This record gives sequence, structure tokens and C-alpha cells, in this order.
Amino acid sequence: MEKLTEAQEELYQWLMEYIRAHQHSPSIRQMMQAMNLKSPAPIQSRLEHLRTKGYIEWNEGKARTIRVLRQAKAGVPILGTISAGGLIEPFTEAEERLDFTAISFPQQSFALRVSGDSMVEDSIVDGDLVLLRPTAEPDQVKNGTIVAARVEGHGTTLKRFFRNGDRITLQPANVKYEPIEVPAVQVEVQGTLVAVWRNYN
Repeated sequence: MEKLTEAQEELYQWLMEYIRAHQHSPSIRQMMQAMNLKSPAPIQSRLEHLRTKGYIEWNEGKARTIRVLRQAKAGVPILGTISAGGLIEPFTEAEERLDFTAISFPQQSFALRVSGDSMVEDSIVDGDLVLLRPTAEPDQVKNGTIVAARVEGHGTTLKRFFRNGDRITLQPANVKYEPIEVPAVQVEVQGTLVAVWRNYN
């Protein structure tokens, strides 16, 4: 199937999400607003390209009949890279997905690719994918849990979580690295470890 331009991909992804959420297609005006456009012409052009390339179809002469022909990719979204060394900022948009259709994961689970070797003693190595569940109540995270934690002013890292009063220690699993010790208010737990995926190919 022919590749989409960035503008076409943006509209296509928005259309898929809108139709999934509302069970009907949006109006041209709604698409204009979503794409921050003041004229319907660019929307109509993008829609025509999407149809020509086989991504959508619609019934001629009938409003709100757009149908998506290619469904959104299944699986757990890989949201970027997480440091297992220093602190780095993760990405926020899924760049690829893991398909685990035969396995049940907590709702809204996500994956991050490990960069670094600070967790090698927990058998998490550079290049692994760590699958995490979002943490609704970070205050309830048990000491010793492996977490993805955002440290204010720095970024996000994968470490074992320990709370002592109003202080948080993020403990590496590699003697080459020092623990990160900061006030609890500077730490946001973004997820707790569910599984580790390693591809040996």
C-alpha cells in the first residue's frame, strides 16, 4: 500500500481515533478544526489521497460515510527509550507496537526500550523492551518494585523504587552506578514493571 505523506498520516490517524470513539465519521468542519485549517480544500485533498491510496472509502453524495479500510495496529505501544544509565527524556508518541494478542496485559500497558546497563543484575539489559502498567496511585508502590520514574528536571529512568519518609531512592542493579536520591515531590512514577521482552535475532 502506498505510503502516506505526513499531512495525510496525521488526518488518517485522527480519523481512525474519531471513528473508533464515536462510531461514525466526522464532518469536514470537524476535520478542519482538528487539523487547524481554515479552508476545506486541504482536507478534501487529503481525503481524496487517502481514498486513492486505499486507506479509506465513502459513499458518494452521502455525508459522514467515511470508512477506514486499514485498522489501527494491534498490540502494546512502544513509546520510546528509557535510560538504564543516566537520565534521559522519553518520547511521547508510539513509534512501533508489540503484538501480544494471545497474552492479557493490564489496560493501557505500554513498552519502553532500555538504553544502558544499570539494571543488568536484574537481567534487564541494553536493547530489552520493558512492559509497564500505568500507576494510578504512586503512593501505593511497594519498596523494591522496578519502576519507570520521572525525576523533575532530569528525565525518566528505570530503577528499583524505595520510599523513606519524604525521600525517594531509585536504586540501580549495577554496582557501577550510584543510587538516585531525591525528595519525593520530585519523582513521578509513570509505570511499574510487568514483563521484559528480549529479541535474540
